[in-house]
This record gives sequence, C-alpha cells and structure tokens, in this order.
Amino acid sequence: MDFTIKTMAEYAAEGKTPEVLFFVGCMGSFDDRAKKITKAFCKILHKIGIEFAVLGQEESCNGDPAKRAGNEFVFQMMALTNIEIMNSYGVKKIVTTCPHCFNIIKNEYPELGGNYEVLHHTQFLRKLMDEGKLKIEGGSFKGKRITFHDPCYLGRGNGEYEAPRVLLQKLDAELVEMKRCKSNGLCCGAGGAQMFKEPEPGDKDINVERTEEALAENPKIIATGCPFCNTMITDGVKHFNKNTEVEVKDIAELLAEAEDL
Repeated sequence: MDFTIKTMAEYAAEGKTPEVLFFVGCMGSFDDRAKKITKAFCKILHKIGIEFAVLGQEESCNGDPAKRAGNEFVFQMMALTNIEIMNSYGVKKIVTTCPHCFNIIKNEYPELGGNYEVLHHTQFLRKLMDEGKLKIEGGSFKGKRITFHDPCYLGRGNGEYEAPRVLLQKLDAELVEMKRCKSNGLCCGAGGAQMFKEPEPGDKDINVERTEEALAENPKIIATGCPFCNTMITDGVKHFNKNTEVEVKDIAELLAEAEDL
C-alpha cells in the first residue's frame, strides 16, 4: 500500500477525530490470508477519501473466542480493556471486516459501557454506495458465477443478508445461491472458538460439507464476508483439489479488484 494508516492516538495528537474506527480483529491483524482482506478494505476507504483510523498496538482481541468457549471472566477483561481505550478516544462509529467482532461489539459491549454504532464492512460499503461515494464497476467479473456463503454472526445472528448480495450484484456477476442460504445457511465450522481445536469425531468435517454445497453450484468464486469462513472454505476447496479452479475471496477483495486497487 502506498499510503499510511493512522492510529487513533495519532489523530488525538492532532486534536482530530476520524469518521470511523476500523476494528481490525485478530485474524485481520495476524493471519497472513486475512491480512489481504484488511488491506483490500483499507484501499477502498483510502480511494474514496474516508477518514478512518485503527487502534494499532492498543487493540486487543474482542473476547469472543473466550466468551463462546465459556470463559466469561477473560471475555470481560478483554472487552473492558477495549472499551476503556475506545471511550477515551470518544469513538462513536466502528466498522469491522469480522462478523465475530461486529456481533460482540454491537450486542455485548453495551452492557459493559461500550455504546457505539457498529457496522460490518459490507454494510458500511453498501451505505457508501447508496450515498454515491462508492461506485462499483465490475467488468472483470461480468458473467462469472459467484456464490456467497453467509457468515453466521452476520446473517442469522444479526439479520443482515442483503448488504453483501447488493455489492456482489454490482459486479455484474452471476450470483447463484446455495440450497442452504440466508436464514437457512450452514455454519463453516469455525465459530465458538471451534477454529482453534481439532474437529470432533464424525462422518464429515462441517467445512467440507459446506464447501461441497458451494461447489455444487459450479462457481468460479466463493465469496465470503468473514476471515474465519474464508479460511474454512479455502481448506474445503483444497480438500476437493479445486483450488486451481475455484477462488475464495472476501467481498472487500472482489470490490478492490474491480477497482484495480
């Protein structure tokens, strides 16, 4: 990237406040694959002139894996640390590329004193598109078959099904739905801290089952809106030796590619 992403501390030192805080999350910060999603989203925001900042070294895990694994004490410690820092900067609006961050900051931080407007990146990008700030021309995707895998915490958890699809349709692609989609969608298998443990005995890993459903639609691209889903579906595609034929990409990556960013 040929631009610098400023931190909230740097904005505060200048006596300014950015329009939005981008809460990057653990995957977007440390996972090599997910870093590409982070960069793609930042490139889009930079191109259209959105003033945004990150917490940088001051950001810690949102606490979701600890809470879902049953450790409420560790969750509250993590959450309260983040809330204290964000409140000290007067944060009002937060955007995140991870539905786990989105869900927990939106729905579970308020009772601990963290009250913010929280948007998933597909919601934020759709809003920018509706306002005329983001113009999408997806000529390079014209006619390509794309199927979208609904992240649990975005779809069934928060009822958002349209934003990602509206963005994908702007790419002039052929959007095909899996048999199980939207409110009937199937989990990728990574939620509830399951990402960090071996699968339990059974007939088939859940990410393999889900990828099988996606591949049945003969897509060129499986679109995701979550870094955890991205990893699980990518592993599923490799399981079927389809990784040279089918790409797994986050919606932010597809939009950045359409804009040649």
